[in-house]
Amino acid sequence: MRGKKLPALLLAFALLFALPACNPAAENPSAAPSQAASQALPSAAPSSQPSETPSNAAPYGPIRLAVLSGPTGIGAARLIDIAKNNPVDLHTTYECGIFTDNSELVAGLTNGEIDIATVASNVAANLYNKTDGGVRIIAAGTLGVLHILESGGKTEINSMADLAGRTIYAAGQGANPEYILRYLLQENELDDVEVVFADASEISAKLLSGEIECAMLPVPAATAAILKSEGKVRAAIDLTEAWDGLKNGSQLIMTAVVARTEFAEAYPEQVDAFLTEYKESIDYVNNNVDAAAEIIAALGITPSASIAKQAIPQCHLAFLSGTEMVAGMSDYYSVLYSIDPAAVGGVLPDGAIYWVPAA
Repeated sequence: MRGKKLPALLLAFALLFALPACNPAAENPSAAPSQAASQALPSAAPSSQPSETPSNAAPYGPIRLAVLSGPTGIGAARLIDIAKNNPVDLHTTYECGIFTDNSELVAGLTNGEIDIATVASNVAANLYNKTDGGVRIIAAGTLGVLHILESGGKTEINSMADLAGRTIYAAGQGANPEYILRYLLQENELDDVEVVFADASEISAKLLSGEIECAMLPVPAATAAILKSEGKVRAAIDLTEAWDGLKNGSQLIMTAVVARTEFAEAYPEQVDAFLTEYKESIDYVNNNVDAAAEIIAALGITPSASIAKQAIPQCHLAFLSGTEMVAGMSDYYSVLYSIDPAAVGGVLPDGAIYWVPAA
């Protein structure tokens, strides 16, 4: 599968029309729940003037937060919902956007229009290397979200060993999914497996039609395919569990939360406030699946609440920060580098990539 790259000018233009403010006054009231409102984030840095408002209000301007639809944004759903509807309940203020492609977030972080974003973990390493330290990883948000699916109502695949000699259709060429699959096949000595890369929607259609029998998809695409199949497609292998089964000390971490270095260094209190509220959001989603599913669908992060409800437990949502984050991310990057140095931008990122608050 070949990825399509928009010209930088087009990406910049798209940013102007894709990122809605979490502030209700800035939101487009006519937009459908699954659509992004056509409001741009302010390009200026937050004000450094002290606030006379109560202590739970923001002492600076709003944090410009961007997340990806799908599993990368699911953990932040509760935070975004509160920021839209009950902002006084938060320690700081936000202007939020939900995007569909990592490249849009990379453009916003690079040109200063986004302060904090959830991105694929390999994208975070690439961006750090390409910008000479222009971003810092402040947290990890999800572990693994990939699943091997089997179609045709069969139950022949239950472990990595059962993939021997098969053809796997897979989404995510040149990104985390490809590197993860390649690593798991290598570690399980499955040299006879053929991998065919294709778009997730194409793979889903072929699974549902019975044209293919084995595929790798991320949640919630995997969840949607299973629900639509009415029992003809099943989740055969959770690749997070397969990774853990290697028992090599590394941890599968697919989502990194990054902040612009300039922003993090200028406003560490804002970063701390975000981390507190992001953790609370992840905890809420994990512990209130039904209510969270409605929020996630209303924000357009997944196509429906039913898909979100099934997807949440499969996302392995987790909050890692500080030294725990450093240990997990650095080990994971070492694995990616061993598979393909290009996965992390050609060189392993140094320790300065991690933003660890002072004790």
